[in-house]
Amino acid sequence: MRFRSFNLSDAKDYIVTALILIFAFAIMVARHQGGIDTLRKISVTSFSLLEEPLANIRMYRQALNTNTYLQRQNILLQDELSRLRSIEQENRELRRLLDYQEESEYELTPVLIIGKQLSGLNNILTIDAGTSENLEEGMPLVSSDGLIGKIVLAGNYYSLVMPYYNSLFKVSARIQKNQANGIVSWPGEQYGELVMDFVPKTIAVDSGDIIETSGNSNQFPAGIPIGRVIRTVPEPGRQTQRIFLEPYVMLADIAQGFVIEFEPDSNVANLQLEYNQLFE
Repeated sequence: MRFRSFNLSDAKDYIVTALILIFAFAIMVARHQGGIDTLRKISVTSFSLLEEPLANIRMYRQALNTNTYLQRQNILLQDELSRLRSIEQENRELRRLLDYQEESEYELTPVLIIGKQLSGLNNILTIDAGTSENLEEGMPLVSSDGLIGKIVLAGNYYSLVMPYYNSLFKVSARIQKNQANGIVSWPGEQYGELVMDFVPKTIAVDSGDIIETSGNSNQFPAGIPIGRVIRTVPEPGRQTQRIFLEPYVMLADIAQGFVIEFEPDSNVANLQLEYNQLFE
């Protein structure tokens, strides 16, 4: 088999042709350089005009996402702040209750108020303690601010408490500064006010005077704060005045308290029973 030898003279035509094509392409580019530059400028301008609204849309979407994130964080922070305030208020109240327990001369049983019915005349509270905690009917329920009510029904583990906002509730009371006695009750007309009756008109009573339990009825210990005087009104045709007072304890807000393990003096109770039997 014979091979054909490559000769430079045979490729001369191809080399010349390639050089001519390269030269022609260079001339074409050189002649149309201005047009290419113009096309390049138009392309850059067009892309820049399109890029601006696209960038604005992208920034708007980013702003929406950021705003949504910040709103969510604000809600979470508000919730956290509310819970911290609630915990602070609860801790403050618990510290006051502990101080009250240390200063009290009576045995106190701490309880939680787990139920409230405050929408009528015969309102009632439910506490989480009963006879298993040595609680009995008639024992008063108090907070660090003052009197709340008294137990009217004691179960094994729960008890019902009649609060001062009950048309049947009455407590023997006195004006702290002069020891004048009367009876405090709730007439059922409006919340936020109690009344003290049977106080003579000759007794000077001023706004802000403290009303407390007197202990005369043998049902409550003496000295439990009830409220402060708001105003007084003379009773027509009588020698007495009606005293309006604002209770110290706000029943809508109260969540815990103490039951005072107070037992009426049996000697006094027996004398009262014998007295009542004299008129039967």
